[in-house]
This record gives sequence, structure tokens and C-alpha cells, in this order.
Amino acid sequence: MTDLLLCPLSDRGVLTLAGDDRVTFLQGLVSNDVTKATGEKAIWAALLTPQGKYMHDFFLVEREGTLLIRCEVARMDDLKTRLSRFKLRSKVVLAPGEGWTVAVVPGADAAAALGLPAEPGATRILEGGALAFVDPRLAEAGVHLLIPPGAIAPALPRGNGLDWRRRAASLGLPDGAPDMEPDKALLLENGFEELGGVDFKKGCYMGQELTARTKYRGLVKKRLMPITLTGGEALPTTGSLLRAADGSEAGEVRSVITGIEEGQGLAVIRLAQFSPGVTLTAEDGGATVTPIPPDWMVLPEPKPEPKEA
Repeated sequence: MTDLLLCPLSDRGVLTLAGDDRVTFLQGLVSNDVTKATGEKAIWAALLTPQGKYMHDFFLVEREGTLLIRCEVARMDDLKTRLSRFKLRSKVVLAPGEGWTVAVVPGADAAAALGLPAEPGATRILEGGALAFVDPRLAEAGVHLLIPPGAIAPALPRGNGLDWRRRAASLGLPDGAPDMEPDKALLLENGFEELGGVDFKKGCYMGQELTARTKYRGLVKKRLMPITLTGGEALPTTGSLLRAADGSEAGEVRSVITGIEEGQGLAVIRLAQFSPGVTLTAEDGGATVTPIPPDWMVLPEPKPEPKEA
């Protein structure tokens, strides 16, 4: 376990959802099947606008009759407010998880080291009381920890959030609102289908119509991908446009995780301008940007060239 790092995530926190109606309440609101979030399995899910645009994403797992929602601290109040609007007479209590600590152990070896199978979402309580679950999206990403008050984290060397962001970005995993623009991004542009964050058989939920139409009509026109960056006068910033060789708009940068000398980040790439090995130019700073789809990503087959008459 010496090569593993325990990375506290101060930008992530816990909302608790208790009450007899907790599962049925959330089931009609989020993209995944909430009945699959148990004490043995965590899931990834999203809350959408009624028009089907991304608003929040989070991990869900159950502990002692309470659903734990691991979400962004900076947007926790907004998520709580949005969910609370739908409570009506539902028997649920939604509250911040006071005193909880969130951490992650990045890496493909983290599951085995912490006594978990290398299966997305696999969950167990560690010695010391921390709740550990394999990343529900991709097992090789690592293991997430929700540590309640009084529990003890695993005895590992300390890393930081940047160590985790590097790992997640290299695998093409979005990191909430920094990578998926609220009220604009679509789930299937950001890997929710391949990474198990949406269930197409669960029935209706808010925003379901657009998500289903995007899938069945093949309307995905762009994808979030890892990128490498080289050259340029400065780092591109979030929202910086990417240009193809002919000057056409080919996407936009969502995040730059490391210095430009290391060149790592995530960008939304227009599929019409993408081909393996293509290079783009960041309008902000002039860096050369190379998109690299991860192995899990399923891209549409290239359209055949029209036959000459």
C-alpha cells in the first residue's frame, strides 16, 4: 500500500437523505436507478433541468437506512434547495452531513489494497469506520471514502486533490461543474451512458425525455475527452475555444489540471472535427491540443465517403 495516497477532498461533502420515502422520492428525480444504491453498491447519478440539461452529479450509497449523497461543497446548498422543492408530503429529511470527511485513494490498485473487489461501486465498511466504495464509473479510477465523525481514515501517505484530478482527467472522468457546464451540458456528451450514470429502463425522471431522445436518435455531437497540451504562450482557461486547422470551431477547454509543460486536461470536442491523432489550437494562449479518447468511450462509426458518380 506504500504507493497509494489518501487524498482528502475539501471540495466535496455529504448530504444525507433519510426517511421512509427516500428511495421513491429520489427515483423520480435523478438519472440512475436509486434502488441500486445499497450498503453493498454505490452509484453515479445526475439531477437535470426539466429540459434535460445537466445541473448536478453525485455518488449515492446507503448506510444504516440513510442515503448518502457525495456532492460538490460549493454547490451543496443549491442541490439541497432544488431537491427540497419536490418534497411535498414525502417522508424524507434532507440535511448536510455534519462532520463527514470525504477522501479518495486514486489508482487501479486501491480496491485490492482496501479489501474491495475491482468492481465499479463495490462497497464496504473499513476497520476504523470509514465507508469505502470503488468509483462507480470506472474501477481503475480508485476508491472513494466517506468518513463519519469519529471514524478513522486508512493509514496511508497523504496526497491532495490535485493527485486525484490528474488521475480522473487521464481517464476522462468529469469532475462536476468544472467540467460539465450547468444548464448546458448533456449527460451523453459526458460519458454517463458508458460509465453507468444513467438507466434507460428505470422509468420517468426529470429531464428523461431529452436524454432518451439524444441516445435513440444519435444526437450526440460532441464529447468530453482527455487532452494533452504542448507549446503556446500561456495556459488556456476554462471555456477557451479550440480551433481546427481550417479555423473552424472544434470544441472548448473545460479544465487544465497541470502546468503546460505536463499538458493535461479535459475538453469538449466536436465529433465532426475529431479524428484519431488530430491536433487543435487553443484560441486562448495558442497551445496545441491533442484529444485522446479513453478506452471506455464509444464513438460513432465514421461515415463512409460518398461514392463518386
